[in-house]
Amino acid sequence: MIPLQDDNPTQSFPVVTVALIVLNCLVFFYQLSLGKLGEALVYRYGAIPCVITYTCKVSYEVGFDSGIPFSAQTTLLSSMFLHGGFFHLIGNMLYLWIFGNNVEDSMGHLRFTIFYLVCGIIAALSHILTSPGSRIPMIGASGAISGVLGAYLFLYPHAKILTLLIFGFFIRTVRIPALFVLGFWIIIQFINGTASLGSIERGGTAWFAHIGGFIAGLFLIHFFKKSEPYRDKW
Repeated sequence: MIPLQDDNPTQSFPVVTVALIVLNCLVFFYQLSLGKLGEALVYRYGAIPCVITYTCKVSYEVGFDSGIPFSAQTTLLSSMFLHGGFFHLIGNMLYLWIFGNNVEDSMGHLRFTIFYLVCGIIAALSHILTSPGSRIPMIGASGAISGVLGAYLFLYPHAKILTLLIFGFFIRTVRIPALFVLGFWIIIQFINGTASLGSIERGGTAWFAHIGGFIAGLFLIHFFKKSEPYRDKW
């Protein structure tokens, strides 16, 4: 189930959403330009749970050094703008483009910027809470975007999402209410997150970052949305 677009018009141009997409893409291409140092960049600016919880130390002596003083806690922010590959980037930016513009419209540009970053930090902390001893850097915008999805679900549960369905050789596009698209998405996160428990040194997807970000979005939207009409029109 891959969302392609929604039928929910906006009242203003999504300046912040577009800026975030551009910034994420620029950072990713910068990663690629570093070649082998790209991995060192990830270890320098990715959020490493055991470093943030002071249960281990990671050496940067042969890694990337920008010369800028940077604390471990600051990686809660910087990690949001790093990605592990093209598919990681494209998937995140697709979701941000489809759902971010309407959430930004409901809040305004400044509030949306703060909301996005706060959701990203809460998402990272959620992952760290379930994996405090992990030495694997957590990177990606998906935690913050999960917050956007939570907000969108609250605001526009009945908005129709053009969705690509793939079941073996059966492929077709259908319009499905956001309640089902995003509801299915968060259920998958809970299933995979629960299955991943018990492995401290796990790599791959940070499921609990998605869950934490989504719940944060559902809760914080009440404080960031401008007015009810954005929700009531649906």
